Amino acid sequence: MAQDGFAVLILGAGKATRFKSEYPKLLHALAGRLLGEYVLRAAEASGAERVYMVIGHQAEAMRKAFARPGLEFIEQKEQLGTGHALIVARPELDACPSAVLVALVGDVPLLQPATLQALVATHRKERAACTILTMSVDDPTGYGRIVRGAGKRVRSIVEERAATAAQKKIREVSTGILCFSRQRLLAHLGELSRANAQNEYLLTDLIEIFNRHRMKVAAFEAPGGEAWGINDRAQLAEVGKLMRLRKAAALMKEGVTVTDPETTYIDEDVVVGPDTVIEPGVSLRGRTRLGNGCHVESYSTIRDAVIGDNVTVLPCCVLAGCEVGPGVTLGPFARLREGAIIQASARIGNFVEIKKSTIGPGSKAMHLTYLGDATVGAHVNVGAGTITCNYDGEKKSPTTIEDDVFIGSGNMLVAPVRIGKGSYTAAGSAITKDVPPESLAIGRSRQENKEGWATLRKKVRSYNKS
Repeated sequence: MAQDGFAVLILGAGKATRFKSEYPKLLHALAGRLLGEYVLRAAEASGAERVYMVIGHQAEAMRKAFARPGLEFIEQKEQLGTGHALIVARPELDACPSAVLVALVGDVPLLQPATLQALVATHRKERAACTILTMSVDDPTGYGRIVRGAGKRVRSIVEERAATAAQKKIREVSTGILCFSRQRLLAHLGELSRANAQNEYLLTDLIEIFNRHRMKVAAFEAPGGEAWGINDRAQLAEVGKLMRLRKAAALMKEGVTVTDPETTYIDEDVVVGPDTVIEPGVSLRGRTRLGNGCHVESYSTIRDAVIGDNVTVLPCCVLAGCEVGPGVTLGPFARLREGAIIQASARIGNFVEIKKSTIGPGSKAMHLTYLGDATVGAHVNVGAGTITCNYDGEKKSPTTIEDDVFIGSGNMLVAPVRIGKGSYTAAGSAITKDVPPESLAIGRSRQENKEGWATLRKKVRSYNKS
């Protein structure tokens, strides 16, 4: 395996200098994943037998974000360039069984596993000391140009500041991704120097070193756009938009209607069933799952939720970490928080908030209601303005509403409390004790009308002013 296998070393130690951020670049979000997650998944899916990640800035946050079985972290405590990352990793590379090593920058989210495999295959076929992953761009400004010699061998990577007028016209540029013969890399890694304008050990200087030793340097061109790196927030937004459009196009091919892909935000890990309609302004985030035949209307945001078949989400709803059964109608302006479970054919209306509660089949809470830490049975009607008073300042307590209960408008259900099956509560009640089944609970003071009180009040106020 070692003779044919390859390893991947992900370079992720740098600061997000051009992001103007205190966080490492790879910890910034893109289409529902951390930026560094894309190259990690590509490396794992490519069949690499070893995957290493060099970390430095905020190393513990990087470990926490990307830890997984099979990934080995290498800490570069002092960041002295891309070449220095390999120098720091030398003990691990000495012990690595792979004949080939791919040094992979961490900010290329569009890179596909097949491209990594093709890069390694080209490297072996060319019997090269190093093979550079290149790309062709319409505007090469800012990139290192690939200068080739006889037999299309790469002679050098010329940075823009050092390029001649003729070299600046070269459209083939370096992606910063290099594939090495591991033994040749280790034999010449010590020749890297900081004697350059950046005062850093530069990985690309190995191209000149290999040429000096008459070793072959080859190149493999990545498919269009796959190796775009993200250097700042503007490029992050640009690539994010491209990924959203691709995701929308893929869903439409599978039978989903996305009425305006330009204004719809759908993350990479979202799954949507056929015959679902997604209107403009909708955001589907994280690991959301939508069933078949759903309709999500404008400006609703759904994150990490599981939505059953034939669910209607009316405009401006916010759902997070919840489960919604088939045939449910939500909104408009409904909010389902973490732990909310809405069972089949229930209806949750406008300005209703559900937190860590289960709403049974066919039940309804249509207006201006908060249900927290509650278990609501089947075919329950929750009147407008109802609140479960679940927090006493120290702890949360549960509310249980059994099947076929009718909760009157303006109720306060003071937990812990149970409303028995088939019972009613009167409008305007504060329910502080359990209600037996098939009962009517009234928890309000008797109304008293004081006739003439308002007239008397006005006279008193007039007298006091005089």
